[in-house]
Amino acid sequence: MDISTPVYILEEKKLEKNLQLLDYVQKQSGAKILLALKGFAFQASFDLVGKYLHGCCASGLHEAKLAHQEMQKEVHTYAPAFKDEEIDEIISISNHLVFNSFNQWQKYKDMAVGKLSCGLRVNPEVSASPKEIYNPCSPYSRLGITKAEFKEDLLEGIEGLHFHALCEQDADALEDVLKSFEEKFGHLISQMKWINFGGGHHITREGYDVKKLITLIKEFKVRYDVEVYLELGEAVGWQTGTLVTIVLDIVHNDIDIAILDTSAEAHMPDTIIMPYRAEVRGAKKAGEKAYTYRLAGNTCLAGDIMGDYSFDTPLKVGDKIIFEDQIHYTIVKNTTFNGIKLPDLAIQKEDGTIEVVKKFGYDEYKRRN
Repeated sequence: MDISTPVYILEEKKLEKNLQLLDYVQKQSGAKILLALKGFAFQASFDLVGKYLHGCCASGLHEAKLAHQEMQKEVHTYAPAFKDEEIDEIISISNHLVFNSFNQWQKYKDMAVGKLSCGLRVNPEVSASPKEIYNPCSPYSRLGITKAEFKEDLLEGIEGLHFHALCEQDADALEDVLKSFEEKFGHLISQMKWINFGGGHHITREGYDVKKLITLIKEFKVRYDVEVYLELGEAVGWQTGTLVTIVLDIVHNDIDIAILDTSAEAHMPDTIIMPYRAEVRGAKKAGEKAYTYRLAGNTCLAGDIMGDYSFDTPLKVGDKIIFEDQIHYTIVKNTTFNGIKLPDLAIQKEDGTIEVVKKFGYDEYKRRN
């Protein structure tokens, strides 16, 4: 593998396997699945993604423009709040527009109605998110309208309801959310053309109850005769590629520390925010193999640490370290903190060849400062 590091490598074969499963869910359930750009925005894969999914959901103008220009399928746009100087363009390139409050709906209603399908995000007030930072139904959440704040007299022109309450969860969690959603807003659903179940459905994870998901969607569609949408980012990019890096130096301070040409802070942010331990190819937990190292990033942040890993043989300068499952929620969150180089983007084709589709350097840092 003669390529420069750091580099994300998306494996086309694995991506298509995920997409085929998602397409099976679409065909069996009747739901439409959208790519959530907030979790997966690898442009070079859009032709493949577009073969299977119905379009993209966007979190504002820039994502909507990317979806409109590069995917050229349905564009569904939601933001906690829209800006006056952006709303005209968002309306012109979106198919669905979801408002987070009645204030925003009333402000932009006359501009939007008749040009696209409008909806409201509601808060079902039930979630099983594993971390509070990812829980849109936590106390005092700004995301979605609660039943207590809902104003049914302002629904004229609204064609859909949207909720999002999950994070890396199974169909059992969706069942609980749906129950609460229907208890609070069920009397309104039949008035709608569509309901968006949001994201966080971990459909492509091994062990996910796909059969139950399909059943829940089919039964919901029978009860209310509405279109159902799902918005998936992580489930699209789940286990589809790696971050490849090299060892730049090895230092010792009671333990051996390998400094890599990447950064947890800048290139693998959820390993710090979530936090979670990324898998490293050929490695195990500290002490399980003969040689243990702390893997660390090449920035001045003291906590720029990937974790402690053990290997069969000693590491040396120039060795490649491959972090598994680093395609979703990494590229979209990358920073140039400390001026560190953004990882290049590459695709491994079905025949095994690797094509670098985007290279980054000083210009990306300069533009942002």
